[in-house]
Amino acid sequence: MSDLTLILLAAGSSSRFKLDVKKQWLRIDHKPLWQFVADRLQKTGLFEKIIITSSDDDLEFMKHYSDYIFIEGGQTRQESLTNALSHVNSEFVLVSDIARSCISEEFLKTIISKKGEADCIVPYLKVTDTVVYEDKTIDREKVKRVQTPQLSKTSVLKKALQTNEDFTDESSAIVASGGSREFALGEENAHKITFIHDLNKLSCLDKPSTDTLSGTGFDVHAFDDKGEMYLGGVKVDSDFGFKAHSDGDVAIHALIDALLGAAGMGDIGMMFPDSDYIYKGIDSKELLKRVVRKIRNFGFIIINVDITITAETPRLSKYKLQMRKTLAKILDIDGARVNIKATTTEKLGFIGRSEGVGVIANANLKYFNWTEEPLN
Repeated sequence: MSDLTLILLAAGSSSRFKLDVKKQWLRIDHKPLWQFVADRLQKTGLFEKIIITSSDDDLEFMKHYSDYIFIEGGQTRQESLTNALSHVNSEFVLVSDIARSCISEEFLKTIISKKGEADCIVPYLKVTDTVVYEDKTIDREKVKRVQTPQLSKTSVLKKALQTNEDFTDESSAIVASGGSREFALGEENAHKITFIHDLNKLSCLDKPSTDTLSGTGFDVHAFDDKGEMYLGGVKVDSDFGFKAHSDGDVAIHALIDALLGAAGMGDIGMMFPDSDYIYKGIDSKELLKRVVRKIRNFGFIIINVDITITAETPRLSKYKLQMRKTLAKILDIDGARVNIKATTTEKLGFIGRSEGVGVIANANLKYFNWTEEPLN
């Protein structure tokens, strides 16, 4: 059994990436970047276990992809690392960032081969350019560009992080607490993705798959003589509304399920449980906006949606165009790619008895293609 645990940090917000999609959700074929990196390193067989830190917003969705150990991260890199370390029992721990996506097995073995030579083994790159600090030229031979992954003695690292001071890497914390570090020459291919143009420097990343991902949503709501009626984000003239925890917009609810289904993200009840009072009476357009934002964050692009509203009453012909425009704006797609159909059940069933409305929705997604972005 290996005495080494790998921690992969993936809880960042990607604020410097300047795209809707978080960089950890860029697709490499079908795999999100975080899974691509974890699988690649797992294949080396060097680790007892792999722990991945995640933001609270990403945590449950990540669990749909694999059986790694997922730990909720914190507001800073150091908080995320501290949370992960509480689940580490091995003598040594290797810490890396998901953004260092193309680390080679040879590079890992070079670092691991120095295990025990110091409290922390740190890869670095030499500086070849002239370096000026506070208007003074300094000896570039004394400057090191520190990389991850870094190999640490687990007990030493845990102790070093028991401080209010924030450190940007493990070795700085260990040295500040009196520990030792040893440097090992790193590799250029361990370049970190911080900005979109950094993708230019990584050769191991394949393009995202061009497959179309489809999802279906279905929902029904019974009529209620209280409140107003909203369908497809539009107020409909009616003497009754819907029995519902939210505003009862059954068309948007079915659409949300279709979008979540295409993305493999569960259903509306998981994301917005009707047991949570915060969603009582909420405008369903607001729920849809949140879903669209999350879908984009997780690396998907909406292609088109198709909605069939089945109702004996009210008549909806005059509202369909307004529904298309309203939903297209929220989905941020052309109105031509939002289709609204209205039909009846020919007086059959609860819908035919004018007791409620049923809606079926379909949605198609694709992966965000980062290779088509201007990488500069």
